[in-house]
Amino acid sequence: MTDPVAHHAALDRRMVAAARGVRVLALASWPASVQRRFLDEAMAGRLALPRVVYPPHDFSQARHEFDAIAAEADAAHPLGVYLVESARQWSIAAELVESLGTPAVGAHSLALYGGPGDALPGGEVTARDAARHFIGIADEFDTELIAPHEQVEISATALQLWLQGELDQFFAGRVVAVELDPELIAKAAAGAYRIRLRSGAAYTDYDRHQLLQHEALVHSLTALNGREQPVLGSLALSSPRITAVQEGLATMAEQITGNIDIERLKRIGLRIEAVALALDGADFIEVYRYFLDAGQTAAESFASAQRVFRGVPVEGGYAFTKDTVYLRGLIDVHTFFRRALAAGRLRLCRLLFAGKMTLEDVIRFEPLFDDGTLLPPHWLPPWVARANGLAGMLAFSLFANRIRLGAVDGPTGKGPIAPAAG
Repeated sequence: MTDPVAHHAALDRRMVAAARGVRVLALASWPASVQRRFLDEAMAGRLALPRVVYPPHDFSQARHEFDAIAAEADAAHPLGVYLVESARQWSIAAELVESLGTPAVGAHSLALYGGPGDALPGGEVTARDAARHFIGIADEFDTELIAPHEQVEISATALQLWLQGELDQFFAGRVVAVELDPELIAKAAAGAYRIRLRSGAAYTDYDRHQLLQHEALVHSLTALNGREQPVLGSLALSSPRITAVQEGLATMAEQITGNIDIERLKRIGLRIEAVALALDGADFIEVYRYFLDAGQTAAESFASAQRVFRGVPVEGGYAFTKDTVYLRGLIDVHTFFRRALAAGRLRLCRLLFAGKMTLEDVIRFEPLFDDGTLLPPHWLPPWVARANGLAGMLAFSLFANRIRLGAVDGPTGKGPIAPAAG
């Protein structure tokens, strides 16, 4: 009888090979020339819908391979479940890339990432409800409370040098290279061995630490740990299936290290609201103006609107919905960490960094970590490696959730704190 581990390892190698060209974000993103042309016309008082041409792609052979892998995997084995679910998601991703520029991308995007109307854990509020909550708090926040050093701009070159130094120290050598990319529209993009920063962009002190925790010590780190796996090499890949957990884990890293600010939460909220607006019929220019009205610069507003319209028609009615996963992922991951502590299984939180996987995966994989089939993470972010500190934070969070805020008296004992005047 065939060894189930060897059988699934062979299937995984086939899946890695088939998925090699299915790079959803890279193929759906726009060239920087589209941004330059749009902003030049906007400066001249002429706003026109951007025109983006996507090269054709044919992944029919890859989709056939994904179907074969799913059929050959044993759905009763933890590795088989992982392969079946992963292969099916890769197949949808391949269809998405094949249909770039058409309305079909909107449906595929919803299938992969969900939408702004999806319920968050607990089922009482949606991602859009949470987005509006954070936007409202940010709009009411007194910006005079922000320390002066938080408002100082940092150049891309200065950030590159600082981030490279931090990573060289963490990895004890040049493992991940930090590069400047003039063609990048987003502020940053992370791979296993490379982090790209947008040339000419201005960053803040919060951006600096957010990028270290989010891009480097989650996205790059989990990819590197995944490459160490002898059985499941696909744990190094940014599969659409793991997007919510990866972004939730990365956003939690910002939060737990004290490197998330209300403006960051507002940016996430604005993107979710913008996705909802596009789905409701707003076109690219309307969404661009939405970000302008929210206080973003013209360049930032274009970059934000571009995220919403990657791969879909710019006339409205469709959206690339990936940005809706951040808050849902954050709440999912935070809830998972607290439940792991309550169950006495905090080790699962550390194993989650052994590669790019879902929360269900790490639970199913625990016996495979125990018997050596899968390797524990080679690298861990400091906040995860310090188990006592992580447990302390989660223990307090578990207890604080039992307190009903509306029933707590104010500091004078005469009732709750009243909202600020005005």
